[in-house]
Amino acid sequence: METAPPLTPHGTSATAPDGAGTDRDQPRADATGPAPVAGERALVLGGGGSTGNAWLIGVVAGLLDGGLDVTEADLVIGTSAGATAAAQLTGASPHDLLAAVLAAAPPPRSRPVGSDGGRVPVGPVADHLERTSRIIAAAEDAADMRRRMGAAALETDAASDGSGRARWRATVAARLPVRRWPGRALLITAVDAHTGEPVVFDRHSGVDLVDAVAASTAGGPPHGIGDRRYIDGGYRSVENADLAAGYRRVLVLSPLGGRSRHPRQWGTHLAAQVDVLRARGSRVETIVPEVGSEHLFGARAMDLSLRPPAARAGHARGRALAGRLTAFWR
Repeated sequence: METAPPLTPHGTSATAPDGAGTDRDQPRADATGPAPVAGERALVLGGGGSTGNAWLIGVVAGLLDGGLDVTEADLVIGTSAGATAAAQLTGASPHDLLAAVLAAAPPPRSRPVGSDGGRVPVGPVADHLERTSRIIAAAEDAADMRRRMGAAALETDAASDGSGRARWRATVAARLPVRRWPGRALLITAVDAHTGEPVVFDRHSGVDLVDAVAASTAGGPPHGIGDRRYIDGGYRSVENADLAAGYRRVLVLSPLGGRSRHPRQWGTHLAAQVDVLRARGSRVETIVPEVGSEHLFGARAMDLSLRPPAARAGHARGRALAGRLTAFWR
């Protein structure tokens, strides 16, 4: 079985001090893959669309209500919807974020949000899933798949007038309570559309937080940072939990329940990442949605009307598991 590839460098290690041998004009990735040990606990927030983001916020708020504060993690890793959640949870309280999700005016069920922040019908979401599924099926391996995804995204970018990029960045910025990197270790994953190589952004990367999250959540058109274009970090792995290797305790929140559209032999499923972590000495726990909540994710993951029920489901799940996880986390 293969494992997800290490993140290839555009510069020096992502944990280097500010200005220590970095190229501030070029986004970069970790030089060897997983972050070196910097503490005890890592929190991993996986992708899963708009409803996945709401579920993640609900879980963290539910854990807190059950007496377990996982926002104290020494490292937070965010991918796609989890990148947005990671930036939100390092900038505001879980309770405030949950209240905002639950208070949002419910939009029509048939009109999920598009990558440019506008309302789009369900059809384009299904079309996107179909197109990307064809790319996955045609790919020889994970690296080939990422290159193909990047090429397809760049074709879309070339055919556009470029205005969608600014709208997408503004949409992402509006979702973040704080638009600067936190002092704690936060890793945001993406994929270079030009090469298909995975990258990770942190506060030392010379990329602001809004752009990093916009890149990690770019599931359709790529997001531009300088002269580079980036696509969704979920194209490497839905969770990218293996980046927490070396941390003694790793808690993974996976809205998609560890599922992936990638073939299992590619080694990008959550189960393979957990195996990697445990082989390197980490204790790992995962939180996935309860059976029966599958309708909140998958093809309907961009339906904004499902965000409140997804958040409530996450809150109930987190509160129910807080007691069992307290000894592990502390």
